[in-house]
Amino acid sequence: MTLALILCLTATVIPVFFSRISAAPTWLSLQALTMVWITFAEADGFSLHTLLAALEVLLVRALLVPYLLRRALRKTPQARNSLMPSNLFAWGVAITLIILAFKFGDGARGDVRALTLGVAAATTMIAFLILATNHEPSAQLVAVLFMENALALFESLLPEPWPLPVHLAVSGVYILTVAVGSWLVREDATASRDEPSRQVP
Repeated sequence: MTLALILCLTATVIPVFFSRISAAPTWLSLQALTMVWITFAEADGFSLHTLLAALEVLLVRALLVPYLLRRALRKTPQARNSLMPSNLFAWGVAITLIILAFKFGDGARGDVRALTLGVAAATTMIAFLILATNHEPSAQLVAVLFMENALALFESLLPEPWPLPVHLAVSGVYILTVAVGSWLVREDATASRDEPSRQVP
């Protein structure tokens, strides 16, 4: 499970430093796949609840939502921009957050929960950092989706997993988030295309 958590953190960190907004759906899928791994790793045994929870993550977070986001970004010129501005201050803050995440995970070999909390906290703080440094609607949508994945990861710290209706409700919110966000991204792209024509006398 430790390897899955490290891969999940990697799928959050790499796009912040080296990726464009257009690649975000791929990284969201990778985050979701690591969460499927974590779901099975933390389960005492195969149960219907574990299987359905993993299937929900796979279908919604790894396939459907990245597909919807990719469609929304396809016609958005801003999708070619970096997910986070390449400046020393933002990078310094991001690196500090990552270090703090691993500080949370000190001794994680004996306590995977500490590393889980660190990864969830780092993902959340990096999402807030993207929200603070990138005003593009597409980047902000990606940040919100990162944050919701961190919330799903935090579930693994609970003594008992969420009931299936709660899983379905959270998935519904996740889908609604990307649906509304995609609409706003498309509206912003349309407005950006129309603005030059309005300025021409």
